[in-house]
Amino acid sequence: MTPPTVLVADDDRSIRTVLTQALGRSGYQVRSTGNAATLWRWVEDGEGDLVITDVVMPDENGLDLIPRIRKIRPDLRVVVMSAQSTLMTAVKATQRGAFEYLPKPFDLQELLSVVGRALAVPAQVSARAPEPRDADERLPLIGRSPAMQEIYRTIARLTTADLTVMINGESGTGKELVARALHDYGKRRAGPFVAINMAAIPRELIESELFGHERGAFTGATNRNQGRFEQANGGTLFLDEIGDMPPEAQTRLLRVLQEGEFTSVGGRQPIKANVRIIAATHRDLRNAIRQGQFREDLFYRLNVVPIRLPPLRERVEDIPLLARHFLERAQDDGLPAKTLDQSAVDQLKRYSWPGNVRELENLMRRLAALCPHEMIGADQISAELVETAPVPSEAPVAAGPEPLVRAVERHIRDFLAAHHDGGVAPSDIYDRVIAEVERPLIRLTLAATRGNQIKAAAMLGLNRNTLRKKIRDLDIPVVRGLM
Repeated sequence: MTPPTVLVADDDRSIRTVLTQALGRSGYQVRSTGNAATLWRWVEDGEGDLVITDVVMPDENGLDLIPRIRKIRPDLRVVVMSAQSTLMTAVKATQRGAFEYLPKPFDLQELLSVVGRALAVPAQVSARAPEPRDADERLPLIGRSPAMQEIYRTIARLTTADLTVMINGESGTGKELVARALHDYGKRRAGPFVAINMAAIPRELIESELFGHERGAFTGATNRNQGRFEQANGGTLFLDEIGDMPPEAQTRLLRVLQEGEFTSVGGRQPIKANVRIIAATHRDLRNAIRQGQFREDLFYRLNVVPIRLPPLRERVEDIPLLARHFLERAQDDGLPAKTLDQSAVDQLKRYSWPGNVRELENLMRRLAALCPHEMIGADQISAELVETAPVPSEAPVAAGPEPLVRAVERHIRDFLAAHHDGGVAPSDIYDRVIAEVERPLIRLTLAATRGNQIKAAAMLGLNRNTLRKKIRDLDIPVVRGLM
């Protein structure tokens, strides 16, 4: 049996060589070229079982080739790779019919996996959503970190579907921007985008806000009022902070999602719910379910496609790009032009950003307006961050205990900073940090069971022998009957 042939097009000879060698070792035949014209000739001649093409080539944009390839050979799958790692590159690749999009630099094993899937799955010719107009004018999401690349690819795949999405992320990470991108580049872009913040509405008004009310439905209802479901007809309804929705409204929302229709407050005639739901929250809804604060059946109705937005501290490499973007936007709004020197960029990357991207945007706008120098340095950054740092509470107990994840993050950050400043690079950070967490966890669990290792193992979800080994390795004293 003749092995499949992969056609590779990239103007970078070194990349062509690497791909040729990797694909050859995996049993594929490879033909490679540095221009689009040769690739197109091969496709026209009926050669190849799969195409891997770069976007930027000397004679033509690789994305422009995809519709032409699909027109004459709809069964030929195309994998797009690009160093232009933006949301729009991923969206365009997907909407023009690419099987997969891979941002450069990519992992060779991932590429080989994609090639295997592309050649194994039977080709299906499907209608594609039309490309969004003015696609290149403004990018709704900024960042080229691996975490953001995965989000771009997810959004791109969802532009041809109409699935319900749940976005989870800390405050300030850009949940509404992702929701808007899903709408603006999706099948319902011609319809309205309606957003509602569940945490900002009094609980007694939520049903009226969502489903509308009829005249005379309650005191003060002098006219019929459309709810957000009706306003979003044919488009997208974005339910922000869904975790703050009260139980009675959760029940009503679940019924709408199940039946596909609703009635307004005081109304009798059912109204069809022709909307796409995108929900978002900063809360851990699985924990809220365990605490009886959120309906499990509603969670699974909403969590069809989960998207986790990383906090800014997990995508530090995006900070310079974001900061410069916000300075450019401030200049567009009439504020003075400002630039960052390297010391300022380094200072921004060292900060923890509890307010995430929103905090960074506010800082850049403030500096653009108030900094007297055209070039912003580390001193100006430090001064502004100190000025805006929250004042320590005089009564920390009243604010409640510090969340475990925050305490762990704080201690790890201090630990890393101490070793970084000392110039020593430890090679066992993982083991040391895990031991610091395991030691008090096991010690306190044993104390709670009065030293009964069988009960402690059951509470921890560990095998008894595993617990004994950890007790020995961590040098934890065990005393029977200990309180």
